[in-house]
Amino acid sequence: MKKLILLVAIVTLPFTNYAQTSVFDKFEDMDDVTTVVITKEAFKMASKFGGNSAEAKEYVDMVKDLNNLKVFTTESSAIAKQMNDVVITYLKSSKLVELMRVKDKDANVKIYIKKGKDDDHVSELLMFVSDMQNKANQESVILSLTGDIDLNKISKITEGYIPNSGKQLKKQ
Repeated sequence: MKKLILLVAIVTLPFTNYAQTSVFDKFEDMDDVTTVVITKEAFKMASKFGGNSAEAKEYVDMVKDLNNLKVFTTESSAIAKQMNDVVITYLKSSKLVELMRVKDKDANVKIYIKKGKDDDHVSELLMFVSDMQNKANQESVILSLTGDIDLNKISKITEGYIPNSGKQLKKQ
């Protein structure tokens, strides 16, 4: 399950823009939280080294309308509980709908989206992963992606990494 989380984070790393304040930012300064925030400026710099391949152009085209990507990870049970509480509160106040959930012996993964300008776009994607295997040292991950997210473009790229994921994204 940790490989899946890492894969999703790596696949979505290019989808970055300017950082925005979110309800999850309080976790950024906590000692037991690993945070990844990549700004549009960092992406612009990386794109200069990306080359002119068709895949690189697809990534650049996908990220042009995105606002930010933030990933917060902890192995602290106390912070994992706080993350769970913040996600539950945020879901009650936002217009996110559940896209999918995966539960296995290692983790519980829930993915939510907020509808965008049409059926092919969402304005927010939220993934919350809670570790169910080890209650004494529980790992949790929050991944937040906002902007004008084109599901057709994302599904095309993620399909290469996670088989059949593109079909699920296109259903929305």
